[in-house]
Amino acid sequence: MNNNYYTDLAIKGLRAPVGAHLILHAHADHDAILLDGKRLGDVIAETARRFNCPLAIPLMDLTLEKDALLRACGVPEDEIESYHFAPPSTSMENPPKLPPLATELPGIPLTPRMRATCDAITRIAQTHTDLLPIGMCIGPFSLMTKLVTDPIMPVFLAGTGITAGDEPDIAMVERLLALGEHVIHEYLRAQIAAGAKAIFVCEPAANLVYFSPKQQEETNYAVFEKYVMEPMRRFAALLAEHDVDLIFHDCGELTGEMVRRLGALNPAIISLGGSRKLWEDAALIPKTTVIYGNLPSKNFYAPQLTAENVAAMARELLEKMRATGHPFILGTECDVLSVPGSEAEIMSKVDAFMRA
Repeated sequence: MNNNYYTDLAIKGLRAPVGAHLILHAHADHDAILLDGKRLGDVIAETARRFNCPLAIPLMDLTLEKDALLRACGVPEDEIESYHFAPPSTSMENPPKLPPLATELPGIPLTPRMRATCDAITRIAQTHTDLLPIGMCIGPFSLMTKLVTDPIMPVFLAGTGITAGDEPDIAMVERLLALGEHVIHEYLRAQIAAGAKAIFVCEPAANLVYFSPKQQEETNYAVFEKYVMEPMRRFAALLAEHDVDLIFHDCGELTGEMVRRLGALNPAIISLGGSRKLWEDAALIPKTTVIYGNLPSKNFYAPQLTAENVAAMARELLEKMRATGHPFILGTECDVLSVPGSEAEIMSKVDAFMRA
C-alpha cells in the first residue's frame, strides 16, 4: 500500500476505535466465533461497518504468541497462562526452566486461534473487498516480559553494560527475545500469506516501567535500541519485503526520544497511549506517518467519565492536531474492551467521540 492511502483517510476526517472486542461480545456465542475464521472475519467486518471505517482492525489479543510458543516447548496447556522460564539457580529447590534456542524450534505450529485469525483475514480479503485486511501481533519485547517472572532487573542490568555472559538473567532475556522474534515472524508470514495488507504490531511493554529514562539518556538508549528497535527494524523490513504496511502501537509511557526513535521506523500509522500529548509528538514523527489515538478507552467503562467528557476530549484533540498540520486519525489509546454489565456505558463513549 502507499502511505498516501492512510494520509487520505486522515484528511477525510476518519475516526474509529479499536473496537472488535466490543462488537464480538455482542454475539452470544463469541467464544465459538474466535475459533471460526469465517465468522470472525464477518465480525471484524461488522465492526468496521459499525464505525464507518475502511480498516478491518482485528482483535488486539496479545496472548496468542505466548500460547503458541509454550505449546511448541511442550508446556502443559493448564500451565501456559502462568508459566515463566527460569535461569539456572544456586538453589536445588528451583531447577532451571530453560527455553530452547530459536534454531531448535524451526517451525512453530499455529494454534487454533491463530489459524482462525488467518482465516478471518482471508475472509475479509475475499468477501469484504471494500475493507483493508489487517493482521495483529505482539512485539518481541512485550512477549518476553510475559515469559519471565522479573524482566525489569535484567533489562536494567543490561543497560549498565553487564552482558549475557556475566548474568544468567540477561542471557535468559536475550534468548527469549530471539525465540519470541522467531515465533512472531512465523505468525507474521502466515498472516501475510492469508492476505493481510497491513499488520498492527503492538509493543506496549516498551515503556518507562522497563527502561529507566535516566539510564537511557546516559547510554544513548543503547538497551532500548538492542531490545526494541533492532527487532522492530527487522519486522519493518519483513513487512516491506511483502509490500505490507506497518501499524505500530505502544500505549505505554514513553519519553519524547523513544517516540522519535519509534517514528523513525516510518510506520504507516503510529498509535500511542493516553499519556502522550499527540500535538507535541507531531514534531517528533515524520509527516508520512499518520498519528492515531488516543482517547482514554481503558476508562470508557467508568460512569465518572461521561460521554460529554469524551466528546469534549475529542474536540480538543482534533483542534490541537489540526493546528499541527500532521495527518491524524482520531481514535482510542488501546482496544475498547467489552465489560459485562457496562456494554451500553462503553458504547456511549465510543459514539460520543465518533459524533464529536
